[in-house]
Amino acid sequence: MSQPNNIRRVVIASFIGTTIEWYDFFLYGTAAALVFNKLFFPTIDPMAGTMAAFATYAVGFFARPLGGIVFGHFGDKIGRKSMLVTTLMMMGVATVLIGLLPTYEQIGVAAPVLLVALRFIQGFGVGGEWGGAVLMAVEHGHEGRRGFHASWVQAGVPVGLLLANGVFHLASSMEEKAFLAWGWRVPFLLGVLLLAVGMFIRMKIMESPVFTEAKKADPGPRVPILAVLREHPKNVLLSMGARFAENAFFYIFTVLVLSFGSQQLGMSKGSLLNAVLLGSAVQLVAIPWFGALSDKHGRRPVYLGGALFLTAFAFPFFWLLETRQESLVIMAVVIGLVGHAAMYGPQAAFFSELFGTRVRYSGASLGYQLASPLAGGLAPLIATWLLNQSDGKPWPVAVYLIFMAAITLVSVWLVEETSRKKLG
Repeated sequence: MSQPNNIRRVVIASFIGTTIEWYDFFLYGTAAALVFNKLFFPTIDPMAGTMAAFATYAVGFFARPLGGIVFGHFGDKIGRKSMLVTTLMMMGVATVLIGLLPTYEQIGVAAPVLLVALRFIQGFGVGGEWGGAVLMAVEHGHEGRRGFHASWVQAGVPVGLLLANGVFHLASSMEEKAFLAWGWRVPFLLGVLLLAVGMFIRMKIMESPVFTEAKKADPGPRVPILAVLREHPKNVLLSMGARFAENAFFYIFTVLVLSFGSQQLGMSKGSLLNAVLLGSAVQLVAIPWFGALSDKHGRRPVYLGGALFLTAFAFPFFWLLETRQESLVIMAVVIGLVGHAAMYGPQAAFFSELFGTRVRYSGASLGYQLASPLAGGLAPLIATWLLNQSDGKPWPVAVYLIFMAAITLVSVWLVEETSRKKLG
């Protein structure tokens, strides 16, 4: 077992690396909601342009299962650490290239095509990142604190979102003509600095001791992904279902709220970004707290509580938005993200504990990433279409979210409790 200082070092390294990767990933979502329709799809009306931008946004989610499969395979065969370095490099380079990309006005249809290709690379990288970062924290961590340790990897998500929206908020405060001409590129180009920091930190950590010991004792299956599907099909499906509400609600709270608030409600982009920024800051505290709570009371009760809360909050969320009062909009986003944290905090340890060490990277990644395109990737696109069909009325979106929550409630109810399980 790792010494406490080594555990802290691994958790910090996983947290910082994950923060950087999610900064890269969320930056695209913010840009898709606010400016990509004008820069890459200027020949169609604003609503259709927003849907087209969200469609390119969804491409990254469809690439994530592929990344999870490929990096999961090599993570189970070679090791966790090398995959983390590779995924971080992939994400950083793709993000910087987006910042250098010519617009539709400059190179025509090639611009959105290249945008989609780079978004695919981003999704492929982040698809492999999550499993490795989580497993390093879980497999180094103390048995009774796995939920807390792994939750810090999850906390990299709101910090990445905080950084992405914060930098974008500063850039968008400039005069609109300058922002559309070059200002939007600055947050993407800053990714090169974060990449350098992340690479330095990740190169310093040691390989997972649980994986190293398991590999000595057993070379493992030749194709881990096939072993997972053969031995753990139920856990793959139930972990997918457990993600539906968590993923869909999150991207409604953090991405759709930007386009819905600015286009349908006429609110300023700055006030909407403030709401997401504050909500992300609160999540930084809430996610580890719920992770620790799951160590004490179990993964399932905490996760089910979050899903039930968000089911009840689906309609009130939009009622608060429709007031157009900044304080109530901020309240809506913050409350929603706290409810989301109740699922996201325990999730990393929960999913990791469902699979054996020699297939854990593949198993946890597969369950987690297969749900990404179906839930998070399509959520802003489906919600935008529903708003368009209902003349801007949000009630169909609330119904859609309740449906996603129902899938999660059934899945978590059926899955085993894992908090007292020994890793093997």
